[in-house]
Amino acid sequence: MSEVVLREIEDGVALLTLNRPDRLNAWTPELQTLYSDLLEDCAAREDVRAIVVTGAGRGFCAGADMEGLQSISSGDVDRSAAAGAGNGDGRQDTRPVAFALSIPKPVIAAINGPCAGIGLVLAVMCDLRFAAADAKITTAFARRGLVAEHGISWMLPRLVGPARALDLLLSSRIVLGAEAAELGLVNRAFDDGRVVEHALEYARELARECSPASMAAMKRQVYADYDRTLPETVADANRLMLESFTAPDFAEGVQSFLERRSPNFAPVSSTAAAPAG
Repeated sequence: MSEVVLREIEDGVALLTLNRPDRLNAWTPELQTLYSDLLEDCAAREDVRAIVVTGAGRGFCAGADMEGLQSISSGDVDRSAAAGAGNGDGRQDTRPVAFALSIPKPVIAAINGPCAGIGLVLAVMCDLRFAAADAKITTAFARRGLVAEHGISWMLPRLVGPARALDLLLSSRIVLGAEAAELGLVNRAFDDGRVVEHALEYARELARECSPASMAAMKRQVYADYDRTLPETVADANRLMLESFTAPDFAEGVQSFLERRSPNFAPVSSTAAAPAG
């Protein structure tokens, strides 16, 4: 297995696996570029309705590759470029770590092991997070002399609240998956060693039972409504609701319920839009 990210597609679900197990899937510019490429491709594919992201081996993503951090620290690389993302050949990849937020399909992180620094940013920028109960999770930045990177200071308080976000950022303490679930950092924690399977089962249910158009609209609504007033949110929701009444998925959703069968919703294929925020 030579690629740094692997992809499998089955039952409407794409499984993206960070594939540097000998380095606990540590983040590199090459990995980021291929991951973003695959997200973009999954957004355009009609046979993909949900996406699960995990890590090969015993880790999810242990953060930035230490060799890369050493090069930045010593001044051997362009530090302004390193603050963004490169693709390994000197060109700048303008897609951020938050790129998954722009994908019009649900993206679920299956945190199977150590998750630190930019690896946690990657997980936080997915729509949902499932974790192994004993997975070690940390922001790590303060203990490397860094700041809250790549927009995690925007998303983390929205997940756990400002005080808890500051606790996780300032202390860089390690929390296990079980505590992360209690904090609201992850949606669910599992102690049976099957976190990836649980994430895939959940994603398959979304692919089988839920309207791709509805899920895409809801994802846009949730992130866009962060910065809207309640009257603005209600007005937009009412407009979208009226539109949904005339869409084929509404008729199919009602009919499938009456006939007690799974619905046959149309797929969604789209290029990614700009991330929220």
